[in-house]
Amino acid sequence: MSGKIVLLASATSLLALAAPAFAQAPTAADVAKAQARAAATVKAMKPEEKTILTKGIMPLPLFPNAPKPPADAVAGAGYIPGIARLGVPALKESDASLGVAYVMGLRKDGSTAMPSGVAQAATWNPEILYKGGATIGAEARAKGFNVLLAGGVNLTRDPRNGRTFEYLSEDPLLSGTLVGEAIRGIQSNGIISTIKHWALNGQETGRKFVDIRIAEPAARESDILAFQLGIERGQPLSVMCAYNKVNGDQACASDWLLNKVLKKDLGWKGFVMSDWGAVPGVEAAINGLDQQSGAELDKGVFFTDVLAAKAKADPKWAARVDDMNQRILTAIYAAGLDKNDAKPGGAIDYDAHAKVAEEAAKQAIVLLKNSGNVLPLAKNAKRIAVIGGYANSGVLSGGGSSQTNPVGGPKAAIPLGGDGPWAAFSAQHYHGTAPLTAIQAQAKNAEVTYRDGSIIADAVDQAKKSDVAIVFATKWSTEGQDHADFSLPNGQDALIAAVTAANPRTIVVLETGNPVAMPWLGSAAAVLEAWFGGMRGGDAIASVLFGETNPSGHLPITFPASADQLPRQKVDGYWDFEPNFMGDPPTPDTKVTADYNIEGSDVGYRWFARKGQKALFPFGYGLSYTSFEQGGLNVKGLTASFTVKNTGQKAGATVAQLYLTKRGGEAKQRLVGFARVELAAGEAKPVSVTIDPRLLADWTPKGWVVKAGDYSFALGEDAERLGQSVTVKMPAKLVKD
Repeated sequence: MSGKIVLLASATSLLALAAPAFAQAPTAADVAKAQARAAATVKAMKPEEKTILTKGIMPLPLFPNAPKPPADAVAGAGYIPGIARLGVPALKESDASLGVAYVMGLRKDGSTAMPSGVAQAATWNPEILYKGGATIGAEARAKGFNVLLAGGVNLTRDPRNGRTFEYLSEDPLLSGTLVGEAIRGIQSNGIISTIKHWALNGQETGRKFVDIRIAEPAARESDILAFQLGIERGQPLSVMCAYNKVNGDQACASDWLLNKVLKKDLGWKGFVMSDWGAVPGVEAAINGLDQQSGAELDKGVFFTDVLAAKAKADPKWAARVDDMNQRILTAIYAAGLDKNDAKPGGAIDYDAHAKVAEEAAKQAIVLLKNSGNVLPLAKNAKRIAVIGGYANSGVLSGGGSSQTNPVGGPKAAIPLGGDGPWAAFSAQHYHGTAPLTAIQAQAKNAEVTYRDGSIIADAVDQAKKSDVAIVFATKWSTEGQDHADFSLPNGQDALIAAVTAANPRTIVVLETGNPVAMPWLGSAAAVLEAWFGGMRGGDAIASVLFGETNPSGHLPITFPASADQLPRQKVDGYWDFEPNFMGDPPTPDTKVTADYNIEGSDVGYRWFARKGQKALFPFGYGLSYTSFEQGGLNVKGLTASFTVKNTGQKAGATVAQLYLTKRGGEAKQRLVGFARVELAAGEAKPVSVTIDPRLLADWTPKGWVVKAGDYSFALGEDAERLGQSVTVKMPAKLVKD
């Protein structure tokens, strides 16, 4: 059963924003039809053809021994040759979830850069995710790609994870719902999307060898459930397995993860591709891996001659190889790649796509503080000091394989040094519209000054002379490296403290991919979390600052008050060895274990609720320039209904959140429903959400079991500020997926 959210009121509409869709996204019925056709093709394959689709390369000139890219390859993450005799097209793969990846500018082009994944999740708006996916998928297709390595849905178990910005949230319902819509949008363009990284990929430190320890019920009720909901909703045609180990086995060679859970229990029919450099050996195939990706990054090429020899010698292996091909072909046929294959040179409406990115950025911004209603700013302000954050250039974006840049490349790139093929990934990129320019456009009659913040005394002098000071604070995040703590780098905390002391009307705009500490919070007049805002992030920030956009973002992850509140006070292994981009162990015997049994399925806000801790800012938190109230909660069976009203003077949007708070008298907090609601001043609308019973259940050897007893539900402004509560009796039930 798939979780369903029904908003009776009219939700925010993006219909005015062009939805570039090639076709309808494939359904489960489409996959079933493709499966039968794939089986027929496998029967027609020659033995030597059966290891063509099972191995891919990186068509990039990054390594001395890199194979020469085939003539029809597009510079991107991966290439798998087709089988011309059977009409099977080549697979041409690109990263990632935030736009068609820049790959260090090797293609000499740009793409629409969407806000980061965690930013998109802060909208709590499935429609935003669908539109973003459709936009990225359209551009991938126009550039000649037919596989997009998107769909990152790993839960935020550690908010210091370097890839938190790429992923979505700490909650399985929110993450699964949103990633499913993103995948549907991507696949509406007649291309394949992945969902990744399967599974429990919670840190970058030692990412190829960290061993995640977790009991099956806890895994099923948290991270795996997020994937399950995303798969049901989005029908991704490929799953990318993860680098890390899970309970002792490499995720890309885990019989439990790949064969038992994914293929048997979830009944998933697509193909599993490896992450690049994540295949330990040929045995991964018998344990459920269907395709070796970027094989030159592994210790050997296992899925060609070695695999063929296994199949020739053993009927069990021969059957497995047939299944591998059938699964890959099922995805190809379900997406229609053989009939409508992508060709480079397609038209891209960058202006229309930029509007999608801008709307996502506007809805993503979270207003964390607004003392004395200092925001929105009046457009007739006489003098504004803009300080720090490269605000005169662009907005920060996250690094690594998901790095996307608009046409023309980054406005500013700060190299972090190093050598080797991955050195180009180690640079901070600022792109899109500059916040300074956007602020000047909003306040046409004001004197707007800019200081980069490197000289605190100079910044303080400008702040003293101005009606208002706006400090932009940045913290870069990247694949391949976690954060040591929550502090802002490069002395920015000291800069903010000095500026707020000089001007009490100081607004802090955070461009981060992770939570940060805010030792200056008490003295700042207002704080905006703007995330990595994509190519129109600067415009979105200015629109919120001056009130053209009423902020409606809500935190999809908890901002802790300190690391002491977390299940693990430090990232496991962080101080034990020198990290590298790929995450290879420095010595063969290097070991790192991360014990997820500490929190189990109580990830993020659930952990805080269990421990009775108050966050710096809780999951679901977000302020507005207007006010809202929720009431009239009624729960009947698995349907909850209530009313949301705008009690303020301005139109705006809020996120209605419904939480399970108690089960059988035991405190147990879980988000079980949500809906983003737009309301005019004084307007009220009815809302109805359908509760997925798996959110009320425990995973047992029999499956999902809802215990008989009293269940209490509450409406919440966020995970800590809970309002009206009702208690209903639920019968015992075995839930079938």
